[in-house]
Amino acid sequence: MKRILIFLLFFTTLVFSQEKYLIYFKDKGINTEKVLSKNADKEIVAKKTLSKRSIERRKKSSSENYFTFQDLPILEKYLEILSDNKIKIIHKLKWFNAASAYLDNKQIEFLLKQNFIEKIEKIKKAKRTKPIKTKNSLHKILQKSTTKIENKYDYGTSITQNELSQIPKVHNLGITGKNIIIGLLDSGFDWQNKTCLNQRDVIAEYDFVFKDKVTANESNDDADQHNHGTSVFSIIAGFDEGKLIGPAFNSKYLLAKTEYIPTETHTEQDNFAAALEWMDSIGVDVVSASLGYNEFDEGESSYTYENMDGKTTIVTKAAEIAFSKGIVVLNSAGNEGNKSWKYILAPADGKNVIAVGAVNSDNNLAAFSSRGPTYDGRIKPQLTAMGVNVKHASASSKIDYSYGNGTSFSEPIVAGIAGLLLSAYPHLTNKQVRTILLESGNNTEAPNNNVGYGLLSAIRAITYPNLKKVNDTYILNKIFDKTLKVDSTSVELVFVGGNKYPMTKTGLTYQLQLPFLTKDSNYQFYFNYVDSSQNVVREPKDKNYNLRYGSIYIDLVLTSIEESEIIADDFQLAQNYPNPFNPESKIEFTIPKGFTNVNVSLKIYDILGREISTIAQGKYGEGIHTVSFSSTGLSSGVYFYRLQAGNFVKTKKMIVIK
Repeated sequence: MKRILIFLLFFTTLVFSQEKYLIYFKDKGINTEKVLSKNADKEIVAKKTLSKRSIERRKKSSSENYFTFQDLPILEKYLEILSDNKIKIIHKLKWFNAASAYLDNKQIEFLLKQNFIEKIEKIKKAKRTKPIKTKNSLHKILQKSTTKIENKYDYGTSITQNELSQIPKVHNLGITGKNIIIGLLDSGFDWQNKTCLNQRDVIAEYDFVFKDKVTANESNDDADQHNHGTSVFSIIAGFDEGKLIGPAFNSKYLLAKTEYIPTETHTEQDNFAAALEWMDSIGVDVVSASLGYNEFDEGESSYTYENMDGKTTIVTKAAEIAFSKGIVVLNSAGNEGNKSWKYILAPADGKNVIAVGAVNSDNNLAAFSSRGPTYDGRIKPQLTAMGVNVKHASASSKIDYSYGNGTSFSEPIVAGIAGLLLSAYPHLTNKQVRTILLESGNNTEAPNNNVGYGLLSAIRAITYPNLKKVNDTYILNKIFDKTLKVDSTSVELVFVGGNKYPMTKTGLTYQLQLPFLTKDSNYQFYFNYVDSSQNVVREPKDKNYNLRYGSIYIDLVLTSIEESEIIADDFQLAQNYPNPFNPESKIEFTIPKGFTNVNVSLKIYDILGREISTIAQGKYGEGIHTVSFSSTGLSSGVYFYRLQAGNFVKTKKMIVIK
């Protein structure tokens, strides 16, 4: 017995004397360009690692680049060399072409001598952010609906958080998140023991801390381990009529336990990245996370505000890659607003991650809600929802429900609305979803770094028109709020200064196949309908929707909402930042891995298509390249910049304001 005890003590000391590192490999052992250039080869490799649903979601967002270098598996020979040298791999991260492992100095020295190793980086360990506690009070228990509309469901005292974002109006239409997969990354989930959750459709769950399929507390967990995740899950998906209802209670769910919360242990970022790869492979549509990273162990360098630039931290890179695969990615902004840090946390700084702030039931900003901008000047957070006195399931056996504060409680409300939007319109790409959600805030005309584009309205998102491309034609889709009493035979689309076209109704959705218009030309339109009082109603009342024929995006207020593209493994042209701007803006473009000496031309044009200047010309290799552009000599107005990199051509809009 003594000998066994001595061995265990020695083993424990050995493990904890090591630190966790990411080991990056130089290649994947194949001719990348050759494999990825042939659709047949690409499809074969993709089907080995991705579900049919994942492939379909990716193709919907990027038919040409649905499978990239990042998706190729890590070369098994490299992993075998690690194993032969007693290096135990924790996570294989193919998106990074890296593996995480605990290493001692001798192992690091050995690895650095190997010609297949690109670099070794220590994984920073984030201190756990504790949830903001609140006490139940009488006014919360007595919350009631403030409208006279008869809802389809009885929300009980969860009515306030739902009604603030106009979710009951969407539920009244029969839209509840069906056929959508939402992934949650959190501390654990005691869902099978909660009345509001035990009938939810959980299709898979995984513990990335202890590497098993149990996300509820186990014997080696802290007593509070699964509490936070259980609360978050109930806010987005709970269904217990008269007590708690979440926005997307009919969606399917993937649950990932990525945090380990005991007081003296720390959250590690490779769990987050591994969980995203796992969810992507299954076919997740929306990813919802309430994590935040900025402060680290003593003796380790913490991230600084300068690192909140959308491309530095591991978790932000992973979130952006997930977006590049067609996934809608949302993250809580953080609870740092009234602390010395103040700003949003990673991965909420991601260029395509929707960061969610918190407001109270009167739509006033919560003091704790993290502010923007990102270090590179982008607006954050993007959206808000109720994050003060939010009703949720309690993982404690003493009570069924409680109330809590935090952006981690406002974020699942917005993520649930994203699920509702995709459920109503399954053809939408993640970029379209992101655009529509931002257009559906109540502050789109004056976005700022406190509330972003404002409080998200679920019914505004569902009723926002959208386009579906079918071969060479475009189908315009539109749903109306049930309370408007629309005469279904009267709905028509009206082009400003042009023709009117009647729309046909299928189910909830009015549709119109757009007439063939001039490619890349801009068109303004609105809708007319007759209500139950025989009034002709214009929608929107005093604005016009805008579309550019050949694009799948529709604008109402925002002209550059399709922000920067992704840090991805294909050719990309990002939205300039800041935008609008004066006197200078930066433009980023990406040359993917495996490509060298690509002929690049980046030119600026005015609104009439006249060339203004060439700001980049020459041969570029793989990586993200940044070019500065000065507005000196230009008048206020809309301009375009066009990138040609090999056979890749992309044009984006920017605005000069003087």
